[in-house]
Parts: sequence; structure tokens; C-alpha cells
Amino acid sequence: MPSIIIIGAGFGGLGMAIELQRNGFREFTILEKAADLGGVWRENTYPGAACDVPSPLYSFSHEPKPKWRQRYSTGPDIREYMREVTERNGLYDRIVFGAEVTEAEFVAGPGPDGGRWVVRTADDGTRTADILISAVGQLSRPAMPAIPGVETFAGPSFHSARWDHGVPLAGKRVACIGTGASAIQYVPEIQPEVARLTLFQRTAAWVLPKFDTDYKPVHQRILIEIPGMPLAERLSWWSIAEFVALGLVEFPGIVRMVSRIAEKHLEEQVTDPELRAKLTPDYPIGCKRGLFSSDYYPALTQPNVTVETTPISEIVPEGVRTADGVLHEADVIIYGTGFKGTEFLWPMKIRGRGGANLSDVWDDGAHAYLGITVPEFPNLFLVYGPNTNLGVGSIIYMIESQARYIRRAVQLLAEHPGQCLEVKPEVEREFNTALQSRLARTPWNFCTSWYRTASGRITNNWPGTTRSYRRRTRHVQTADYRLTSP
Repeated sequence: MPSIIIIGAGFGGLGMAIELQRNGFREFTILEKAADLGGVWRENTYPGAACDVPSPLYSFSHEPKPKWRQRYSTGPDIREYMREVTERNGLYDRIVFGAEVTEAEFVAGPGPDGGRWVVRTADDGTRTADILISAVGQLSRPAMPAIPGVETFAGPSFHSARWDHGVPLAGKRVACIGTGASAIQYVPEIQPEVARLTLFQRTAAWVLPKFDTDYKPVHQRILIEIPGMPLAERLSWWSIAEFVALGLVEFPGIVRMVSRIAEKHLEEQVTDPELRAKLTPDYPIGCKRGLFSSDYYPALTQPNVTVETTPISEIVPEGVRTADGVLHEADVIIYGTGFKGTEFLWPMKIRGRGGANLSDVWDDGAHAYLGITVPEFPNLFLVYGPNTNLGVGSIIYMIESQARYIRRAVQLLAEHPGQCLEVKPEVEREFNTALQSRLARTPWNFCTSWYRTASGRITNNWPGTTRSYRRRTRHVQTADYRLTSP
């Protein structure tokens, strides 16, 4: 059996490990840089952190949980689910915590390491494996804004993904910079306790109502006692997401319907015309990540909140200065400025056949066949790689599709011991040419967002439904690959 190293113990790494184990491949190790599993849900502990995909769909299909406490689970509940899954599948013994991978190199030719990956960690450790699988995700590195004077602020400041729970906010003047998916969750949570909250908004977000609800014992009992109910509930949410996803390319009328829902949501919750104008997006819905909240707008209408749309010119010791010269004094600054989503696998150094450097190959934007494999990097597979993120739907569903595909590739390698599997360059090139052509028709092509590189290439999202992706990844087409000796 081939030996395997998996990088990352988030949903991607755990899903990959379970898929391998369920199919008889047990010679694998998961390397996790942190002291606990959880990935993005371990990192984001800000107040109100929760998922915007319903719990029945934001979970493994083979690991349903009838006793979710609410429709949209909180971060702690999701981490608890991940620990339960890890324990139930006996994966804790396979995870090496505190092992941050710094570089990996494919060694070609004869010798003991020929045809294998040599992986090095920050603690000077070295491991080798026949197959390397990266499952580090797309949202693992916080992005700090390039604002002059950030380091000069006299008070405490932190990114939402590095929330400092030791900083008291009660009675403080708090400046919140950024209005992304994290901000719309923590702003309503901290607004009641702070003395003053100034929200610096560069771009208004499209916000849809979040129809959350607590799951009562009767609901949980139905899921447990009636066969097929968990699958039926999951299927219903999946179908809704697939329907909306069709609007991103094939049926723009669906997107227009969704935008009307968002517009009505804003009209009903914000009656002040001046504030409503500030909160009205000036780009098509879907261009940036759509957000879900039923308490974000009400929080912004409170007397202790100001929405500031004048661009920031600098950070000074006393607070934030905007381009009109006004100083907005603050005791604490919170950066809700998102993640470096287009810098895949960074800062790891990955070298393939002939010393090919992955960062050089991806110099104009990350790309991979099916988001999974890259030419010149034999036996390297990616979970949640380029162009596998979603505008609508559950990334867990996508991860399961990728895990199954990679497991089938591992089976192929097991049937050909001593061989390496490498996608043909022309196959990967043709795939990505068609992919980018299709992406050009989506709303993501008409505004600046973390989905796009500075050159405008869309490197993150899949332009279709999750069903279409699963269909593309159902089989490993051997004609797409070369089986070669090391």
C-alpha cells in the first residue's frame, strides 16, 4: 500500500483521511501545524462565529448528526462535531499536532527516496511518503489592510481571525474596519456592550435574511427515529443551494430574484434613507460573497453606531483618520478584512519534478486540473484547491467529491507500485482554458473581490453546481494522466 501524508486537520484533511480509511488505505499521517484540529473553525473564535450553510448540509454525508442544536451551527458546535467525527473514526492517533509543514520536495530517480515526497516541518523534522495531499484550505491566512500607520495605534488591535478575548470591549470606543462575512456576525454581538462603534465600510455587502432556528427535541427525535429523514433534510437544503447556483451562469433570472429578496430585507430593516443608501451595494449580487444575517442591519441602526464610508487615509495613535481629515478616536481597532484566499499553499515551498517551484508555476494565479492535480507535481493532490470554492452551497460536499477522486487515484497507484501519477499538461491547460471562459460569464468577473488575483484571474470559485463538479470527478480518467517511473 502506498504511504500518504495529509497536510491539515480541518474538514478537508479529516474528510480525506476518512475516505482513505473506509476503503482500506491506512498508511497515512496527518500533519497539523496547530495544537488542535478544526482549521478555519479553530482559528475563528470571534463573538457570533457561525456557519451560513445549514448544519444538515455543512457536515459529512457519511457522518450525519441528528442532534444539531440549531439550523446554522456556531463555531463551537462545529468544532465539537469535528472532534466527534475524529474520535469515532479513530483518527487522533493519525494526527501529528504542532507539525507545521514548511516545504515538500518530490525526489525523482533511483535511490531510497526516489519517486517519493520528502516533507520538512518547522521543528526540523523530515518525513517521506509516496503520496502528498494538501488540505490546508483557502481561508487560513488573515489579510491585513495596507493602511499607513497600522503599527502606530496606541490601543489594542487585532484581526477577527485572531480575536483577542483578553481585551475588554465594554464601554470602549471600537473601530471596526471591514464589512465581510465575519464582521456581520461579530458587529451585532459587540454592539450592545461598546460605548461607540464606528464601522468603516469600503463596499456595501449584499445581505440576505438568515432564517435561523433552534432545533427542538421533537425535531431531533424525528431525525433519529424516522429512517431516511436526515438524508431528506440534507437533500432539501442541497436542492435549494443547487437551484440558486444555477443563477450564477445559466439562469440570471434566479439571481435577480435573490437580489430582490436582499433589497426588500434592507428596506424593511433600515428605514433611514441616508443609512440605507450607504448600505446599498453598487455591484451585481453574487459578485462578492453573499452574506446572511437578520441582526446586522438592526445593529447598525442603533444610536451608538456610525457607518463611515469615507476612505481611510491612515491609522494614528488616537484612532482612524479618514480622507476628509476627520479623526475617529478609538480605544480598540478590529480588522474584519478577510483572508489571503488567492495565495494557495503559501508560505509552504513545494517543488516538483525537475525542481519545479509551485509558486513559480502559479505566478499568474493558482490553477489545477479539477482543482486537484498540477502537471510536473507527481503524486501531489489538493483538497479545496484552486477553483473549488463555492458562491452557493456546502464546501463539505465539494470536499467529499475531491476525496473520492483522490482515493481512486490512490487505488490506481496501489495497482501500479513504484509508479507515479501525473496529469498531462495539455489536459490541465484545456480544462483551465474552458474554466476561465465559463467564469467570464459569472458575476464574479464584474467587481474586485478575494476571488480574483490582482491580474483579474478568478482562482477560487467553481462556475457551476456541486452536482456538475461531482459528475466531473466521479471517475479518474486514465487518459488524462501519465503513469511513469520516478
